[in-house]
Amino acid sequence: MNLGRSNSGTLRVYPELTAQAEEQDMGHRDFLAVLIAEEVANRGQTRIRRTVHRAGFPFLATIEDFDFTFQTSVKQSLLGSFLGPELMSEGRNLILCGPAGVGKTHLAIAIAYRAIQNGSTAIFREANYLIEELSEASHDKRLRQAIEPYTHAGVLVIDEIGYLTYPPDAANVLFQIVNQRHLARRPIVFTTNKPLAAWADVLHDADLAEAIIDRVLERGRFLELRGTSYRTKHLNKKPAAKPGSRRVRVSGK
Repeated sequence: MNLGRSNSGTLRVYPELTAQAEEQDMGHRDFLAVLIAEEVANRGQTRIRRTVHRAGFPFLATIEDFDFTFQTSVKQSLLGSFLGPELMSEGRNLILCGPAGVGKTHLAIAIAYRAIQNGSTAIFREANYLIEELSEASHDKRLRQAIEPYTHAGVLVIDEIGYLTYPPDAANVLFQIVNQRHLARRPIVFTTNKPLAAWADVLHDADLAEAIIDRVLERGRFLELRGTSYRTKHLNKKPAAKPGSRRVRVSGK
């Protein structure tokens, strides 16, 4: 076992493990087993950190941090197959639809992060950035090279479809990714504020928009999130009345 390539993880805890082994009168075989387990755990955490960094998440979110008591339009039980190995083994897709602030991006990142914990990779891209990048690549005759990172990633998160205006060839470049990932059974998670019927206008091509949705939902699910924005929930709280105070009714225009 090469301890020198473990980012000093095992070397850092080696003195502590040695002291523990002496206190517990641990045999050489047991001590080696503990040391190897520490090395494996350290390498696993290192892989997760590196993969999360490469994914490009705007923030790190977990399913445990999601407030299902505030966002009651979706239940965690509905997301079970997207948080387990089925996401990768069956190539499941998900479209999270709803207004701003209801938790779509949080859930999308949480699903991708769980996939990373399960050994996969992920890429997060805002839809406008992704489409503009691929549109420019298409004009420069290098679309095939440009889409490779997005077709080979374990999980692809495309955030905020429909928020901004896209180039005329938006449907064409997006279809290239969706179709290749569909054939390879690799999952995509979309977030959007537009109903599926509006994607034709958003992407400027009704036929390709329908083809994209058809492939995504063949092994996927559409979930609509409703309610008020989590970001502004503090504005909806009524200030508590002070003890002994009485309400005053004000009339007039």
